[in-house]
Amino acid sequence: MPRTDNGVTRQSLPREVLKWLQSLDLSYPVKNARRDLANGFLVAEIFSWYFPQDIQMHSFDNGISLPTKLGNWSQLERFFVRKSLGIPKEMTDGTIHCKVGAAEILIQTIYSLLTNRIIQTLGTEPEIDFTDENYQLRLPIHARATASHSVKNNLKITEFMTEPNIITTQEKAHTIIAKHLKRRGLERLENPRRFNIKPTLGELATRNCPPDDMKSKSTGNSIKQVNPVQHDIRTEPGRRDYSYREIHVRQALEKPPSQQASKPLNSALSVA
Repeated sequence: MPRTDNGVTRQSLPREVLKWLQSLDLSYPVKNARRDLANGFLVAEIFSWYFPQDIQMHSFDNGISLPTKLGNWSQLERFFVRKSLGIPKEMTDGTIHCKVGAAEILIQTIYSLLTNRIIQTLGTEPEIDFTDENYQLRLPIHARATASHSVKNNLKITEFMTEPNIITTQEKAHTIIAKHLKRRGLERLENPRRFNIKPTLGELATRNCPPDDMKSKSTGNSIKQVNPVQHDIRTEPGRRDYSYREIHVRQALEKPPSQQASKPLNSALSVA
């Protein structure tokens, strides 16, 4: 596959889509979909062949500046809503900002809408999320982008110009960095020696299967534990085994009140 200036593999269009574009006799051929469809002029020309009353080409400008792109695409987005074509805004925004795979998916979607044909694709093709993640996964670990380089590749300067809100741009940057950290975490799990990750004691310990007699004893004990037993505080988990002994205490018998009253009298007589 041909490559772009930043090394990312350029997504090629299917042959049937290229033949369809050539049959429309456009102003100039589509050689690089990401560059040629960014300003929306060719997209407007494609729809003018199918909706000549709704799309007037004198309203569109074939320029490369950001205001020209935004003006052309704003007219196209209003046309998409009026005709209920169902083209998502994320796809058009990705085409404006030259995101990876956005223009290719857009032109294939337009092809399916206008011709009522389904493009057959391979099931092994990765899902395109308008980032360079698929390209980074194909590179060796030492050649993959860092966090700052990932933000630079996936966050275009035109996005800052069209979306001056600082909070929105910060959220986009945080999303890109979170994906980068997730990918780095998977790399550390796949190649622990490269990152000098020492194995834990549990990973170093050998795990031997218990002998058959131990298995039979363990199964027998497990069966015994299933039987219901009476609740005893000494068998509760977390308590130590203590031995208990009953203690019998002899209590003194109380004398009747008559005997208690005669005792001081008897003592007085003895003294006399």
